Amino acid sequence: MSRWTNPDEWARLCSGASCVICLRGGPLNVLTELESSWLTLGEDSPMRGYCCLVFRRHAVELHDLTMDEGAAFMRDIQRVSRVLKPLTGAVKLNYEVHGNSLPHLHMHFFPRYVGDAFEGGPINPRAVTSPVYAPGELEALRQRLLAALGLAPGTG
Repeated sequence: MSRWTNPDEWARLCSGASCVICLRGGPLNVLTELESSWLTLGEDSPMRGYCCLVFRRHAVELHDLTMDEGAAFMRDIQRVSRVLKPLTGAVKLNYEVHGNSLPHLHMHFFPRYVGDAFEGGPINPRAVTSPVYAPGELEALRQRLLAALGLAPGTG
């Protein structure tokens, strides 16, 4: 059952009062901070190179952002996109913004590859049952992504 079927719980989540990201002070697997968001990259990826940008202030919808915040978020999106595609060798990047499970504005980046598990259809992260990274591969990707962004670990 969706959380939004309980209006009181959904209102608390949307307000930030019970948002797990806000309560924790940030998302899990933060690689770095960018202008307006955290860039996350973790083991539980549905495909190689998957990452997520999480807006640092609690917001649910894109229209909740001021014009300046929206522009800053788009700059972060473009910055990640610009380096992620060549870094991963993806033929295409898919971008997704949902928020129906976790109403805190975030954008998923899904690098798409010839022959990937979802070729010709939508991405279903729940269908991935085995790790996509061999030992050490994720850390190497994290370091290459930081370098491509022109950053050192923990900087933005």
